[in-house]
Amino acid sequence: MEEIPLTLAENSGYNPIEYVASIRKQQIDEQNAYLGVDAMFRGTPNMMEQGIFESVASKRNQLELATQVVKMILKIDDVIAPKEYE
Repeated sequence: MEEIPLTLAENSGYNPIEYVASIRKQQIDEQNAYLGVDAMFRGTPNMMEQGIFESVASKRNQLELATQVVKMILKIDDVIAPKEYE
C-alpha cells in the first residue's frame, strides 16, 4: 500500500519520497493517523481538518474495481474486433 501515497504525492507535484517520509515521521512524532498527502494544497496535511474521511481500504477497492472494468472492456474488445476484420 506504499505506492498509493507515493503516487498521490508525485501527481500533486511533490518529491514523493521526501514528502511521504516527512508525513510518516510527522505521524509517528505526533501520534496522528489522520496525516496524509495535501493534494489540494490547503496548507495542512491533516485529513480530518480538510474533511477527508475516506479510508485507504476504500481507495484500494476503487482502484481494483477500475482495473477489473478495464480488463473486462479489453476482453470484450478482443472478442468483437476480430469479427470486424473478416
